[in-house]
Amino acid sequence: MSSQKKVRVRFAPSPTGGLHLGGVRTALFNYLFAKHHQGDFILRIEDTDQTRFVPGAEEYIKECLQWCGLNPDESPWNEGAFGPYRQSERKPSYRQYAEDLVKKGYAYYAFDTSAELEEQRKLQPNFRYAHDNRMQLRNSLSLGAEETAKLLESGAPHTIRIKMPEDEVISFEDMIRGRVSFETKLVDDKVLLKADGMPTYHLAVVVDDKAMQISHVFRGEEWLPSAPVHLLLWEYLGWKDDMPEWAHLPLILKPDGNGKLSKRDGDRLGFPVYAMNWADPKTGDLTTGFRERGFLPEAFVNMLGVLGWNDGTEQELFSMDELISKFSVERISKAGAKFDFEKAKWFNQEWIKRTENADLMPQVKAILSKNNVDLGIFSDTFIASILDLVKERLTYIEDFWEQASFFFQKPAQYDVDAVKPKWNADKTAFFQAVSNEFAGQSTWDASTLEPLFKGKIAESGMKIGELMMPFRIMLVGGKFGPDVFKIAELLGKEEVLERIALALPQFDA
Repeated sequence: MSSQKKVRVRFAPSPTGGLHLGGVRTALFNYLFAKHHQGDFILRIEDTDQTRFVPGAEEYIKECLQWCGLNPDESPWNEGAFGPYRQSERKPSYRQYAEDLVKKGYAYYAFDTSAELEEQRKLQPNFRYAHDNRMQLRNSLSLGAEETAKLLESGAPHTIRIKMPEDEVISFEDMIRGRVSFETKLVDDKVLLKADGMPTYHLAVVVDDKAMQISHVFRGEEWLPSAPVHLLLWEYLGWKDDMPEWAHLPLILKPDGNGKLSKRDGDRLGFPVYAMNWADPKTGDLTTGFRERGFLPEAFVNMLGVLGWNDGTEQELFSMDELISKFSVERISKAGAKFDFEKAKWFNQEWIKRTENADLMPQVKAILSKNNVDLGIFSDTFIASILDLVKERLTYIEDFWEQASFFFQKPAQYDVDAVKPKWNADKTAFFQAVSNEFAGQSTWDASTLEPLFKGKIAESGMKIGELMMPFRIMLVGGKFGPDVFKIAELLGKEEVLERIALALPQFDA
């Protein structure tokens, strides 16, 4: 890495919809690199394509980054010295550079209408506007200076296209891939400035990266084919010495490894691919996000951080500080990384286990409120004790209700089918006797209740399994949950006695 420049990186999404986990990983790698080198992380909104702009998408991007803890040093909402941070607000700056390229002979005016270009596509299925046919099309190269001047004077709609060299090889050093080379004859003459005066991505990204003094560019490998155009623009605009270093990130692949992971794969296989819920304002379609599925941001970021990167050890769980400290471009893989949702869930389980109860409490209380639990009845200490007991069993925070609802409400029904065939009067008598013993207890904790209960079983001559399972069902309604004596301890004496009394008739019936 060049040591002369202050590290300044940017995440530059388009406000066109939900944020795919590939986009969030690009933001994350930018952020980690910047923070590792005490640099700046910038958010720039690339909204030059007004036809694709979606209301609400900008706020969504902002909220996603906040949720992930990727807070930009400069953004449209936190401007620094290099604004504005929306491309649409930088519109006046682009035309002069496009015109400058035309003057220098590196670009030209193209007057072809959409209908004319469509006709060409019909005639040539693989039509591209390039060095081998540009002289047969309507542009300032084929029309000559006089005709061009007349058209411009009359206000004829036109674009400005880059004039790609016919037979050159362009190379650069990618921080991940090493030496990468392109033959210019295989690249078409990309539009730089559209007829509405807005720049395309190709021109805007170079002009903005220069204006914002971007030192390193991390972007997905799908942008590699555009690299020769961008390299030439840095050179043609006279900025070659200021060009950032490049790193083209590997793709995130489908679980089977065949091709890039898409939203359709998530729909088909039943997992999210967006960071947060996205509701399409046009169709109303809702796409579920990792946040709403019950992922902790720490788990989501950890999972993305090791998708195509590792620190060279067996370590898999990283906090944000650890990722920042250990991040290096050299450890980013060149190959695509398969997305594994089961592994993603594992990260979430592990992060739930290692997160302090106090940090999980707001989400847990929200789940309880959603299920009509009166939070005035239950203390934070009680809820935290339950969380300690069930934490190991949670894949998502939302699982708390499924794993712990019986602490907050009596069972509505009892899974007695497996027990009833062997039920008899002796077992009913046993639970009545145990209830009497429990009622007389002044000390109420698992370490007292367990030997007492098991001692009564030994006295009865019955098998332990025949009585432990019914006890669990009486307290929770089914054959699940943590240690049954811990459950009894937390429920309290009165509640346990009440539940045994309520449940016994279900076993006798």
